[in-house]
Amino acid sequence: MRGERLADTPRWGAQQAKISSSEPIFLTEHVVIRLNAQFTRLVQRSLKAVAHGVDLSVMAATKYITGHSDTLLGTIAASNRAWDRLKDFHFQMGQYAGPDDVALVLRGLRTLGVRLPRHQESALKIAKWLENREEVARVIHPGLPSHRDHAIWLRDFSGASGLFSFVTKPAPMEAVHDMLNDLTYFSLGYSWGGFESLAMTMDPKTVRTATDWDDQGHLVRLHIGLEDPRDLIADLEEGFNRFRAKH
Repeated sequence: MRGERLADTPRWGAQQAKISSSEPIFLTEHVVIRLNAQFTRLVQRSLKAVAHGVDLSVMAATKYITGHSDTLLGTIAASNRAWDRLKDFHFQMGQYAGPDDVALVLRGLRTLGVRLPRHQESALKIAKWLENREEVARVIHPGLPSHRDHAIWLRDFSGASGLFSFVTKPAPMEAVHDMLNDLTYFSLGYSWGGFESLAMTMDPKTVRTATDWDDQGHLVRLHIGLEDPRDLIADLEEGFNRFRAKH
């Protein structure tokens, strides 16, 4: 998805339990925070992050929960030992959700069960198509058997979302720009999770600190929206034609 690896939450939780099981969070520096924006709780099996030792489980409701890219909202679930500190911080910062934002999120929740399976189905179809493209070095989608953490995905999740990435074969950056700039159905944008498809490039070498990024090609992040996947594949096909012309 956004990252190359999936978090093995039960393993993290077991390590956290060895460090501190019930002490208040201010007595230890070891805090486990889990970002849960890519999948939402809807496609997780019995995996409850807090029950597995995670202190703070954070989700961007701006994305799939809202589903229309028209509000900013987030949610946090806290463990018992983190709750008091989180509650105090929340009060001191004066951070409260406005009624209009809450209404938009409630609207999105009513269609989430219909939208998310469509995102997943279309994204997997396009990811499998990309795996067979000669311009693509590899596809990073945990729902594919080729993903290094596919077993974790099968264990912890019943589905996926529309977010994944692929790496091109080595080529000039200009070729990637030409591929993306004239796409018809894909917009260029950061905040995924809405109804529209998005495409953008990024360079993991500029942001990674704990691990290295060794791929020689360019990383392209896609968010597959609710459009017909046949139209999206045709759009990407034209993009690859432009890519090859500059390669």
